[in-house]
Amino acid sequence: MFLVPKVTAKMISDNQVFKISKLFRLQWEPAQKAHVLLYPEGMVKLNDSAGEIMSRIDGEKTLNQIVSDIESRFDTKGLRDDVVSFIEIALNQGWIKSAVE
Repeated sequence: MFLVPKVTAKMISDNQVFKISKLFRLQWEPAQKAHVLLYPEGMVKLNDSAGEIMSRIDGEKTLNQIVSDIESRFDTKGLRDDVVSFIEIALNQGWIKSAVE
């Protein structure tokens, strides 16, 4: 059996760029009043925070740029750890991957 190593927050760098995996498509779903990730077998409904982060993952922005953009949007500071925690989950779920693979 082949095991894929789990991604941890320590493996994620500030200059890393991510993109949504090809199996998934992010879209706003009015009926759900939320961003969702669609995939062939179904749908993942994202909470507001996850939707804000995922909507900025475009294969071009670095983690630092995503954090800065969200902090500016909500006029706050100190969101890096929360964003990294979500990125860690999204990587381990296969929703996103490094743009440089």
